Amino acid sequence: MTEDTKDDAERPLRRDAERNRQRILTAAAEVFTERGLDVSLDEVARHAGVGVGTVYRRFADKEALVDTLFIDYVNNMAAIAERALEMPDPEEALLWFFENWMGALAGNMGLRQLLTFATYAGDRVSYARDRFAPLVHALVARAQATGRVRADLAATDIPFIGLMLSSAAEYAHQMRPEIWRRYLMLFIDGMYTSRDGTTPLPVPPLTATEMGTVMRRRAPRH
Repeated sequence: MTEDTKDDAERPLRRDAERNRQRILTAAAEVFTERGLDVSLDEVARHAGVGVGTVYRRFADKEALVDTLFIDYVNNMAAIAERALEMPDPEEALLWFFENWMGALAGNMGLRQLLTFATYAGDRVSYARDRFAPLVHALVARAQATGRVRADLAATDIPFIGLMLSSAAEYAHQMRPEIWRRYLMLFIDGMYTSRDGTTPLPVPPLTATEMGTVMRRRAPRH
């Protein structure tokens, strides 16, 4: 077999390998979104329609798969922040960023777990800090430069606010998955040093019955 023939034979294999890799990443993102990070690689393989051996050929273990998904997430969120920075109105840009970032985070159990437990993974934290944090800082500083956003709002407040809002989304997911939007608007109004009126809250509050149901579902089981 000539070198050219070898190259021709290897190209379809490389294309197949890349297709399988993308199928695995897509499947993992879907099952982690719905069920969290406790899903096994066997389950990811079944969802992807490949053998578990194929998964292990692409990713040494679940940690490697999770790391890849986390990097993809950070890059996607960085793209949202970059788009927001291109918007002419700094305040509208910050609100748009929050709504789109939280929209991605609120419905994704796996991502919430990644962010909550990322402290044990130094490489993940470093990557997120270097790629994402400067963009968030720029969004906040730009909004503060208008003089209408409180000066003590810190860029480091933003991830914690995101975690709080995503926790609200998780607690009420079965009952009211969009409830986080209400609390986001309460936070947005709280950012301003002074403002005429307030923004109408886009989602009504939980009723007493709904709140009781949500809290019963979150109660620890013995």
